[in-house]
Amino acid sequence: MTDSNQPAVVARRAGRVLLVDRAGRALLLRGGDPARPGLHWWFTPGGGLQDAESTVEAAARELAEETGLRVSPGELGGPIRHEHAEFSYNGRDYRQEQDFFLLRVAVWQVDTAGMDAEERLTITEHRWWSAAEIEASAELIYPADLAELLRSQVDGPAAASEGTAGVAASGGVAASGGTAGVAASGGVAASGGTAGVAASGGVAASGGTAGVAASGGAAGAAAASGAPVHAADGVPEMGF
Repeated sequence: MTDSNQPAVVARRAGRVLLVDRAGRALLLRGGDPARPGLHWWFTPGGGLQDAESTVEAAARELAEETGLRVSPGELGGPIRHEHAEFSYNGRDYRQEQDFFLLRVAVWQVDTAGMDAEERLTITEHRWWSAAEIEASAELIYPADLAELLRSQVDGPAAASEGTAGVAASGGVAASGGTAGVAASGGVAASGGTAGVAASGGVAASGGTAGVAASGGAAGAAAASGAPVHAADGVPEMGF
């Protein structure tokens, strides 16, 4: 297919992982866009679907590629967040529907040996971030309300709740959201689905870029499914 008959906006689906250690920190990757070498940002592990994958299958595969942590899709449980994003990457415009999944570990040493060529080109660093560090940072971090999302998982669903059969992972974190309390290998607890969170201060409930909000600063519009909608200011907030 030539560039002239490619769609103006590429529709895409993706799965992402909020990987949280026993200190309540999230693992983020730092990357950029080959078409814009001066622009870099931090984002959660994950990426687009391949072939007939579901979002949870893509999330598990991308987690293994980008961090070396291999888990089954079942260990990721249900999505904790669903959103729509619009962005550009490497000269193309994308409209992406994506799910975020929670995974808890006691500790994890990142291994990038499984990254593909595109990931090696665009992902340059990794780091564990606390919610306070995310809020205090002047760097681009996506989703923009990640600190609040992280706190909602660390301070809320981290404890066994809603009748969960309370088997905790080695880091002392129990399964959540009514999930049967079976800890996965390596101290990873299974987790249940949680409703998506809204950004603080009435800003758009989304993973949008800094300064992106509905007109007049009002709360962001939601899709018919209730998923946050945001324009990512041209930044894909993901590994591609």
